[in-house]
Amino acid sequence: MSDVLKGKVAIVTGSGQGIGRAIAIGLAQEGAKVVTNNRKKGSTPSQMLTQEQINKLDAKKKEWYEKETAAISGDAETTAATIKKNGGEAVPFFGDIADFKVAGELINTAVKTFDKIDILVNIAGGFGFSPFEKMTEELFDKVTRTKPKGYFNTMRHAVPHMIEQKWGRIINATSRAWQGDTIKHAEYCTANAGVVGLTKAVAIEMWKHNITCNCVSPFAKTRSAYDLSAYPSTVPKEDNPFVTEGMAFNDSFINITPTPDYIAPFVCYLASDAAAKISGSIFNIGGNTVNLYSEATMAFTLTKLDSKPWTMEELLQQAPRGLFAGYHAPAENPFG
Repeated sequence: MSDVLKGKVAIVTGSGQGIGRAIAIGLAQEGAKVVTNNRKKGSTPSQMLTQEQINKLDAKKKEWYEKETAAISGDAETTAATIKKNGGEAVPFFGDIADFKVAGELINTAVKTFDKIDILVNIAGGFGFSPFEKMTEELFDKVTRTKPKGYFNTMRHAVPHMIEQKWGRIINATSRAWQGDTIKHAEYCTANAGVVGLTKAVAIEMWKHNITCNCVSPFAKTRSAYDLSAYPSTVPKEDNPFVTEGMAFNDSFINITPTPDYIAPFVCYLASDAAAKISGSIFNIGGNTVNLYSEATMAFTLTKLDSKPWTMEELLQQAPRGLFAGYHAPAENPFG
């Protein structure tokens, strides 16, 4: 490891376990002082499965699920303890960033403890599945209150400190679901699309202050991967959130999925001085592969050359020839 982040102070939300934990430990290994965070003491339980659903698993699956999830359990305090055991500096903070006041207290913890805040990494998130026509308001609000609302909260409190010191790094977790998904969780797609829009807007505003803001879409073996494996066995077939049963995360798939520690190095890179001119971008990270998403641009144009509005007759004639020549609906094969 290097001292590339020596002297920097970082906050990592959702760092009790999984990807957030790996990033917090990674930042500390590169020299940063870290404030770890999750909602409350104790390992975060499944956000996808109720205990009743877990109890419905067959005995072998239930034993496997409980053993694997217990092995990756933890909270902000255990993550901070690991960092300190490895020779780093860290303090835990328990609180829900979806609460604006609590998010401010989280940022102030870094400032009061370590005198400043340089790096903010938002990993906290929520999950849920439902066919859209059956989705409840409660599920939608539960998931979107953390992303993007909670991310706004932490960023809003951190940015004034970063502006004052003329240096800052913000890295927000999104998901490929920001483009829509083949899995039935429209609220999760909405949450992650919101993160992308928020990140890009803040990146543009903060450019002149030497503050960067980027998104990472991480792919790793986390609690949610185990939940995804178990979920299809716990709901009626007609409510299965996957388009086909074959899309479920099976045990073999989980076994070859990279662990969260593969995510940390690139996040540390984005948090360093080396990434001073990288802002407003979205990256996919899985194992040792990092992908940079292209930017959306206008692909086709249809223009009427006179000054009158389009008529329906003109559109029926011209749209198929111009705007929709060679068109394929994204909804038909979203990731094909």
